Amino acid sequence: MIDPGPPGVDLAISASPFDGVARAVVHGLKYSRRLALAGTAAEAMLRALPRRETLQAIVPVPAARARRLWRGFDPAEEIAVALSELLDLPVEACLVRDRGRRQVGRPRFERLSDPPRVRLEGETPPTLLLVDDVWTTGATLSACALALRSGGCRRVVALTLAHTV
Repeated sequence: MIDPGPPGVDLAISASPFDGVARAVVHGLKYSRRLALAGTAAEAMLRALPRRETLQAIVPVPAARARRLWRGFDPAEEIAVALSELLDLPVEACLVRDRGRRQVGRPRFERLSDPPRVRLEGETPPTLLLVDDVWTTGATLSACALALRSGGCRRVVALTLAHTV
């Protein structure tokens, strides 16, 4: 699925709907610590990425600090690292999530009216690939894209493994 994307995002791409295999990959990675699935996700996402995109770095959507500590890793960062090897691009973990409210289980209107707070630490190249596992409402992708733009990023392409329909 290719879409103009949420506010701040120039282009949003998902490799699959959030069902079947994609759902199993996301759940296996996030909840069963099967980190090798990050490579599986990255390969599927690479196939969905248009060849014409010229990108300078990959930025993972940051997990909340408490979530990262609880899991011991950040799923989006694991996928970004796997994608960086496939695309030969650096990973810039320049975003920090200031507020850790979980998005899972929150109704759509709450996610959109009260998105996560994300801030930029450092500088950004002009064109970036913003990576996450699932695109639900776009609130998190938008918050990240707007933070990146505040640092001078001119083009944000969001790429996720799955998109809820």
